[in-house]
Amino acid sequence: MRCPFCEANETKVVDSRLLKEGLSVRRRRKCENCERRFTTYESIEIQMPVVVKLDGRREPYQKDKVLKSIAKACGKRPISTEQIERVIDNIEKNVLEISTKEVSSKQIGHLLMLYLRNLDPVAYIRFASVYRTFQDVEEFVHDLQHEEETFNSSTR
Repeated sequence: MRCPFCEANETKVVDSRLLKEGLSVRRRRKCENCERRFTTYESIEIQMPVVVKLDGRREPYQKDKVLKSIAKACGKRPISTEQIERVIDNIEKNVLEISTKEVSSKQIGHLLMLYLRNLDPVAYIRFASVYRTFQDVEEFVHDLQHEEETFNSSTR
């Protein structure tokens, strides 16, 4: 590892710690030349599937888009950053289980709804109202009741 200060090639690891359930490592390093210390992070790079949009377009999976959607739904709710990060981690694990090549935006939206439903009912309703384009309140209520029935039958 090259030193960021003097650009010498000789550095040694002083301390290593596992982060995020063992999926990444934080290393404290010391330069053998200038003796300054710096931190590096090592993590597994996972290639997420391509997202197939409703109109058939394909685009790379973007964690920021998922985060923005969750942040909007959870705005002004008693939900911590750690809880949101856990939801995103779980969604990404589920997406990888669905496919290694392609996943539909509809599947990602459905996963988001399931996790938000368990996290906070208000956030769930906020997300559902945007995710599903409803024409009127009756359609919204009917769809949520159907979702509730589907959810209850799948958890039995």
